[in-house]
This record gives sequence, structure tokens and C-alpha cells, in this order.
Amino acid sequence: MKLDTSIALMEKAKKMIPAGVNSPVRAYLSVGGNPPFIKEAQGAKITDVDGNTYIDYVASWGPMILGHAHPKVVEAIKAAAERGTSYGAPTPLEVEMAEEIVAAVPSMDWVRMVSSGTEATMSALRLARGFTGRTKIVKFEGCYHGHVDSLLVKAGSGGMTFGTPDSAGIPEGLARETLIATYNGLASVEALFSRHPGEIAAVIVEPIAGNMGMIPPREGFLEGLREITRKDGALLIFDEVITGFRVGFSGAQGRFGIDPDMTCLGKIIGGGLPVGAFGGKAEIMEAIAPLGPVYQAGTLSGNPLAVTAGLTTLRILKKEGIYEQLEEMGAYLAKGVGEAGAGIPVQSHRIGSMFCNFFTETPVVDYATAKTSDTERFARFFSGLLSEGIYIAPSQFETGFVSTAHTREDLDRTIEAVARVAKSL
Repeated sequence: MKLDTSIALMEKAKKMIPAGVNSPVRAYLSVGGNPPFIKEAQGAKITDVDGNTYIDYVASWGPMILGHAHPKVVEAIKAAAERGTSYGAPTPLEVEMAEEIVAAVPSMDWVRMVSSGTEATMSALRLARGFTGRTKIVKFEGCYHGHVDSLLVKAGSGGMTFGTPDSAGIPEGLARETLIATYNGLASVEALFSRHPGEIAAVIVEPIAGNMGMIPPREGFLEGLREITRKDGALLIFDEVITGFRVGFSGAQGRFGIDPDMTCLGKIIGGGLPVGAFGGKAEIMEAIAPLGPVYQAGTLSGNPLAVTAGLTTLRILKKEGIYEQLEEMGAYLAKGVGEAGAGIPVQSHRIGSMFCNFFTETPVVDYATAKTSDTERFARFFSGLLSEGIYIAPSQFETGFVSTAHTREDLDRTIEAVARVAKSL
């Protein structure tokens, strides 16, 4: 595989962009080598500037549930662009998007559009503090909620990949307002509430952890969070930026039957364009400006192109059989990869079309057990698959995604490639 043009582009980029990339994990520092620069994508395939084509399981880190350049989504975006790309004023599309989200996610009475998942979680936390009059937030070690100052304490995703879960530039006083619990560990949450009664504004959690690798919630964990927060008067916030419309049309909360106070969305609701949303119970959302004292605003919030792409995607996903198809394909891939890698110490996780393989003998249930993974072995696994034309996330601590565009042939080719690479591990 030749990457001559990609290598040249990276060298050029490094002269103007930190590490040559606009998001840290893209630099391939944890897996080695040079990232391929992508020229185009179609369906389940992406093609780089050197002409190499890969079966894609990154899916732009989750949004491309229908695959790349879905004809109906592209057609809708083109039509929307001809009417103007941004107005800075209300549009009928925003109302339609709100209707779709509120109908799909019963816990969300009201919703507000923003421009990214990070903006959604940042706004939700500000609202939680303003609504409750409290200052402290509980988050879970290894859960990533965007690059919000108070949430980059013991975070996952890129920070976990580079071994620096905490970020410089976060004031100590702000960090003190963030309390850290153990994912899947209710006792750690109960201990924090015991030490800080009446001080905690909210618990924010990925209902299915997706940024320290994919880790499912243990039975009773989410139910326990709901009980603890309700008893204390704190809010329960589900960060469903990844899981929203991914593991079911009503997200993880619909799959598990949990009713959070607030929900953060992103990725799929933008159909591949930058978008985010947060919402929840009406009495909470009434505290947002201009109705209430909690200020939040955004020039591009409800952008007509992003909302059009998202609406088109959601309406396709509502068709009968889509999620059953994704479930079946996810299960087929996971089973095949598990058999292909037999003999290698791996913990394989899957929920719906999300999957992850941890290179460790230790069952992975939280941040500490995820960190037992052999990242050097993963790096060799990653490089081997890339050379076979299989594109997975360049980090042990990220999640893979199947789309409706993947075919059985794509999955079989992937399983065969895993079998060949596994022999070298």
C-alpha cells in the first residue's frame, strides 16, 4: 500500500496545523505510521488521495449510520443549499426536527439545537446548575463528553489514547466542582452523594460507554443512577451523542427503558454535518433564555443544511426493519471476528451496530479494566487491517460502527482479513 501523497500532505499540514490534524486521534501517534488523507467516500467505502480504498468502520466516528453519501441525503442537502446555507433566523426545518426528536425520545419534552456534541453537553450542564442552584457535577472515569473544561477530568476518547486524561488549561477551582465516579460502580456514586448531600446538580453519563472503547452498562447500573439522583434532587443527564438513534430509534434510554431528566444528542441527527442538541423535561428547559435566566445561544444553531441532512437520515431510519438489519449485521461481524481471532486474549463487546475488541484477558467493565489492554498489540492489529483495506479507529479506546451500507461481502472480507492479521499477533 502506497501513501506517498498522504505523507506529503501530512508534512505540509504540520507546518500550519498542530501535529497536522484538527482532532488529536487522527494523528496516528498511538498506532504509528501516517494517516491516509481521505479524498472521497461512498456507501461503506472510503478512498484516500493515493487511490487506496478501505471498508470503513469509523463512520466519521458514528454519524454515518446509512453509509457515506447516501443518495437521498445528498439530494436533500443540495436542494437545501440552493435555498441558502444559513439564515440566523427560525426555519420550518427546526420545527420538523424538534417534532422528530421529541416523538422518538419520550424523556425530551423540549429540545434546543446547537452545533456540536460538545456544545450540547456544555449547555446541558450549565442548565442543570442554573435549574438546581447547585454547582457540582458527577461524571465517570473514562467517559468523554466533549472538550468542555469541567468534563475533561478523567475523560476518555483522545485523552485516554494519549495517556493524558486530564487537560492543561483547566482551572483547579473548576476541576474541584467535578466529582469522579467509576463507570458501572454504583457504590462510588452513592459515596459521592453521601459526602456532598444537596450539592450535586447532575450526574452525566454515557448510557453505553463509547469513548474508552465500547462498554455496556451492567444490569441495574442505569436504574441505580436514576434512583440515586431522583432521591437527592439531582438531575440525570444521558450523553447520547453516540448512542442516540444508533442502538435504536429511541437511543439507549429506549433500549434500556430509563427516563433521564436531560439528553444530549449529536452525530446521527446531523446526517454527517456538524450538529448537536440537548433537551429534557419542560420544567427544566423553561430555565433557558429567553424564557429563563440560563443563557445559551449559537449563530449556526439549527443550520438548514445540517437539519436537512439529519431529518432525511432520521426519516430513513424510521423505515421498518432498519435496526433489525443493523443488529443482525453487527452480530454476524462480531461472531466472525471472534472466531477469526481465536487464541488471542481479546474481550469482545457489541450492542446493536456498535462494537469493540479489547486486547486483554481481563473482563472490561470500566476505565481501570479497559486500561489493561495491550495497546502495542492493538497497534499491530490496526496496521495489519489497514494494509488489508480495513479502516478501524486508530485507538484501542474507540468504538467501531456498522452501517446499513455494509454488505455481507464487506463483512466476510473483514473477517477474512482479521484471520490473516491475527496469525501475526
